[in-house]
Amino acid sequence: MKIDISFEGGKKVASTFENGLQMMTDQAVENGGDGSYPEPFACFLGSIGTCAGIYVLEFCNARKIPTEKVSLTQNIEFELDPQGKRRVSKVSMTINLPPEFPERYQKAIVKAAELCSVKKAIMHPPEFVIDYQVV
Repeated sequence: MKIDISFEGGKKVASTFENGLQMMTDQAVENGGDGSYPEPFACFLGSIGTCAGIYVLEFCNARKIPTEKVSLTQNIEFELDPQGKRRVSKVSMTINLPPEFPERYQKAIVKAAELCSVKKAIMHPPEFVIDYQVV
């Protein structure tokens, strides 16, 4: 998969995927941006919840369970590392189920959310290589 990154003025940075879809980011006003799009790290954190969410959605759809009252809440905890930099220390997620959600599927839907491929990538990080070319 190839993703092209471009600068869109101010502190806006765009990711354009092979299929032409685009994800925009910006910096918060206090960080010199317009605050018009999420910051890149917020997109990363949001991708964890939306990834788990698609697994929850597919779980429900496969069993014809309505999803109008199903949602997820993700909480992020931070701590300072030994160098004094803020880092994510814990990501917790709650699947909010309505009372009519079938009891027999309550534990299974958690297992489905745990299949999230973003979480798996974090748990087994890839190699990162950054290089340059003159074009």
